[in-house]
Amino acid sequence: MYFTDRGIEELTSRRGDEEVTLAWVADQLQEFCDLNPEFEVPVERFATWLARHDDEDE
Repeated sequence: MYFTDRGIEELTSRRGDEEVTLAWVADQLQEFCDLNPEFEVPVERFATWLARHDDEDE
């Protein structure tokens, strides 16, 4: 198990029944980066990956 799996599992167990918009997720990612600028690059890469996930050109 990767270290990140624990965080993902906690997210699912605590908030798995909630419905949120992608705009809400984007706001949370922005706030996280504002509070933790050292994570800006990985969050940006993750956001870009999510945005382009279904692109057939990739």
